[in-house]
Amino acid sequence: MITRTVSKNPRTTRGDLVNDLQRAGTKVTKATISNTLRHKGLKSCSARRVPLLKPVHVQARLKFAREHLDDPEEDWENVIWSDETKIELFGKNSTRRVWRRKYAELHPKNTIPTVKHGGGNIMLWGCFSAKGPGRLIRVKERMNGAMYREILSDNLLPLARALKMKRGWVFQHDNDPKHTARATKEWHLVQVHELF
Repeated sequence: MITRTVSKNPRTTRGDLVNDLQRAGTKVTKATISNTLRHKGLKSCSARRVPLLKPVHVQARLKFAREHLDDPEEDWENVIWSDETKIELFGKNSTRRVWRRKYAELHPKNTIPTVKHGGGNIMLWGCFSAKGPGRLIRVKERMNGAMYREILSDNLLPLARALKMKRGWVFQHDNDPKHTARATKEWHLVQVHELF
């Protein structure tokens, strides 16, 4: 019963299991629960935080990875990657435990999906390349397309110059609407051509 319960819901606590077994007429300790699960190859671990992705996003990422699996290393030296991230200052960032087998940390049952917006946090934009990191920029209000383009103007182009990126370097970002807006695409055409 113990193994079956945590297989269905890895976030079940030892206390929950003790209570369930007591209701069924069996008295056990938390230590007995831990020993039983460890004996079955399960271990209490922190749940991994992973981006909240739809199946279509997972497939797109796998497709991209497979298409570029054999690209030469020097191709990747010509790419600047960027994204925004939210860092939670307190509260929701607390650790949750799951019972899982070795190497099962990224199974959906063993992860905590995260989203990009919420309270009690700071938002940062950053970029990096195989040649080095860019600056971390604090985003003080909700980012829109105009703010995103301003961050790129002030930070991306100077980084590309400083890293001596080769002609035709690639700027890689996700499909967030502010990244794919027509004004942002037009900015890329004008600004990147002016760089060279």
